[in-house]
Amino acid sequence: MNEKFFSLPREKQQAVINAGYRVFSQNAYKNSPMSEIAAEAGISKSLLFHYFRNKQELYLFLWDQCAQMTIDVLTRYGCYERRELFESMERGLRAKADLIRCYPDMAAFTIRAFYEKDQEVCAAVQESYHRYFNLKADEVRVDLDPAQFIPGLDIPTMYQEMYWASEGYLWEMVQRGGVDMARMEEDFTRLIAFWKSIYLRKE
Repeated sequence: MNEKFFSLPREKQQAVINAGYRVFSQNAYKNSPMSEIAAEAGISKSLLFHYFRNKQELYLFLWDQCAQMTIDVLTRYGCYERRELFESMERGLRAKADLIRCYPDMAAFTIRAFYEKDQEVCAAVQESYHRYFNLKADEVRVDLDPAQFIPGLDIPTMYQEMYWASEGYLWEMVQRGGVDMARMEEDFTRLIAFWKSIYLRKE
């Protein structure tokens, strides 16, 4: 990637990033033309290729930006500092909602990219996801207070169950063809409340 991209004003960078998220979120990787992304961003196709050598480089840059910006906003909201799992999750939900207000198509892009099967990008996306996810998840688990949960709870199984439930929800959204962030926020708020009711120690 050309470092000149980072010398652009923040507004211009955000325009290119949002254009990429919008086009890639609406189409499979192979059906997302660079010309459409350039038009969405208000720049020429040749200038877009000046910043990114090819579509693969742009796609993986956008994916990495998702991960980095998500970690940054979760850090600002103090999500990694909490010892109470569900308070951390609730803060995370608010943090991600704020991020999506700046990048409206990021959530849809993230979900589509996670399930993308094109050989040019799928392996890199999955490797990056597991690297980021395992790193931050391990950090959070170390600091969790086990006394918050019901006695005898198999905590690793609880994590696995919540992960599978979340992945299944996101897959269903992909099948519907779009991401309604307001609906997602509402559904996950309800889901977190349900998990709290069955996993937390009763006072």
